[in-house]
Amino acid sequence: MPSHAEPGILYIVGTGPGTPDQMTLDAVRAIQSADYVIGNASYLTPLSDLVAGKNVIRSGMGKEVERAQQAVELARDHVVAMVSGGDPGVYGMASIVLEVVEKCGVAIDVRVIPGVTAANAAASRVGSPLSGDFCVISLSDLLTPMPEIERRLNAAFSMGVPVVLYNPKSRGRPHNLGRALEIAVQYHGPGTPVAVVKNAYRDGEQVMVTTLGDMGDHIDDVDMHSTVIIGGNESRLFRSGSHVKGIITPRGYHRKYVY
Repeated sequence: MPSHAEPGILYIVGTGPGTPDQMTLDAVRAIQSADYVIGNASYLTPLSDLVAGKNVIRSGMGKEVERAQQAVELARDHVVAMVSGGDPGVYGMASIVLEVVEKCGVAIDVRVIPGVTAANAAASRVGSPLSGDFCVISLSDLLTPMPEIERRLNAAFSMGVPVVLYNPKSRGRPHNLGRALEIAVQYHGPGTPVAVVKNAYRDGEQVMVTTLGDMGDHIDDVDMHSTVIIGGNESRLFRSGSHVKGIITPRGYHRKYVY
């Protein structure tokens, strides 16, 4: 029997960059209330104190469907927290869990708890590059064919807004980032600012600000733990005194106000 008076809840919890300090209070409370906590092992490890004493089910990459099915089955009569890095609705577990719930045809109380997605976490480390409109595109071709990714990249860069690249480079797809940069230079000049943030808010964090023209020299520094932000038409380097501190994309206040 479940240990709660209100069983049958399935929380899909966004853990943000990965540490409890970057989680919302709702996310922490959802995990605290759960009988079972399920997630990718890499997302659960930083939460060891928070999940202590609970039934913890760990799995690896590529097991998303099985993980969703197990969570839905348990949530029939338990309180379950499905842990998803970043925001569960942005390249996270929310969609597949909801699809499984829909296919099962059972009435389960599903609650999506938002989290800080990688774009927000990385942007905060380099100033304010995403102040207005921007696009987020994943370079992973595991579920989306590369020709479709290239079509989306062309559309995004043609708008002149900042573009955030998720899953930019891995051993299995070492050339996708290079292809994205080739498309970017068709629409932006070499001086366009670019930021690479690796392990944002986690151990081993690294931040680099460069330009589109020089980014080719830094491709080897990018991996699956990195988020790449390519500035838009109005993006520029942000300086504090004589030092480059990051990137800023003005919202347009300078066109309306004197300051």
